[in-house]
Amino acid sequence: MWIQRLGRALGQGRRHLHAKIVKGTSIEVQPEPESAASSMTFPGVWLRDNCRCSECFHGTSKSRRLDWDTFDTAVRPLSIRSDKAAGEVHVSWSDAHESSYTLDWLRQRSFDADRQRAYLEDFYRPATRHWAGAEFQQVAQHFDYEEVMAKDAALQQWLQALAVYGVALLRGAPLDEGVVRRLAERVGFIRRTTYGEEFVVQAKPGAQNFAYLSLPLPLHTDLPYYEYKPSVNILHCVVQTESQGGSNLLVDAFHIADRLRSDHPEDFERLCRIPVDWNDIGSEDGRQFHNIWRAPVICLDSEGKYTRINHSVPQRDSHFSVPLAEVEPWYESYSRFVRLARDDAHAFKTRPGDVLTFNNIRLLHGRTGYDDTEQNSRYIVGAYLDWDIIYSRLRVLKKRPAIQ
Repeated sequence: MWIQRLGRALGQGRRHLHAKIVKGTSIEVQPEPESAASSMTFPGVWLRDNCRCSECFHGTSKSRRLDWDTFDTAVRPLSIRSDKAAGEVHVSWSDAHESSYTLDWLRQRSFDADRQRAYLEDFYRPATRHWAGAEFQQVAQHFDYEEVMAKDAALQQWLQALAVYGVALLRGAPLDEGVVRRLAERVGFIRRTTYGEEFVVQAKPGAQNFAYLSLPLPLHTDLPYYEYKPSVNILHCVVQTESQGGSNLLVDAFHIADRLRSDHPEDFERLCRIPVDWNDIGSEDGRQFHNIWRAPVICLDSEGKYTRINHSVPQRDSHFSVPLAEVEPWYESYSRFVRLARDDAHAFKTRPGDVLTFNNIRLLHGRTGYDDTEQNSRYIVGAYLDWDIIYSRLRVLKKRPAIQ
């Protein structure tokens, strides 16, 4: 992994450390003699911005103390001194300041494209691997609940699998309602929504949510009507129906989007561009709510990578605030997306003690219908986590040795 690969290289070449000013504004650091491949170039303004002295950097909060009202973006290095024994580079700047940088620190922040890619794809956020429904058994890793709760190594492996594949299953959890909270607090803390912190998915009379019926539950993402959606779903099976139904349905919607992008680019473009009014009206615990958020089905970042999928056939507002000419083509494109997802869905049934965890802003999930009686019920306890909390925990685990 990125940290381990980096660690193997950190101690190399200090005896030959050499640094020089290039093009008047940048600094080239060469830790190995006569090896152009090992040289690293750093813009002077970036180095000055990242000075680690106590005047410029607050160590305990890991924050800059620089005053950008007076910061000179035209700053340039005047002289450089290499301390080979200490593995440090000392720079005197045109603003009369002096800075020191260790070779270890510089290596970690090299502008080399391969090193930047390794950092972004492993440490910042693990690169996702998209999968078809037929691959589910290969990608959906199983973990022991008690090991995840007790061992940091198991916790890291679970979170890594969840980040890469978007789904992971924990086995052997006790059959009590506190499991989802304990698991969430093992990572960080529960995300509260309109439906509370923990929620129970079971057939209920007078249900205020479509999930609280025993009817088939269409594929969807939870709470698409939230601007800041819960990221990860935790579903703990306490009681499973013995009827033929009640199976979970899962689809990697990033894989479905890949297929649209490749085979039906016009549909892909339309679902990335046209906003939908996602909507939820109701009440919970005596509180009324009316949530609306406008966003496309497929959301991309500035690099064209997926950030989230919004999908719920039932929970769309009757308002559709788009040009009239866009309406019918959007329905055709959305219908293709729904058909592809339905055809690719993998069905499986959790058993009591299983905890299904999956990426709510990537995977579509649903459920087959089942018979619900007093003698044959289904009882699932759920909660949410946010990716910010998961990624933070994962980075902490990667940065220090796991406790065995």
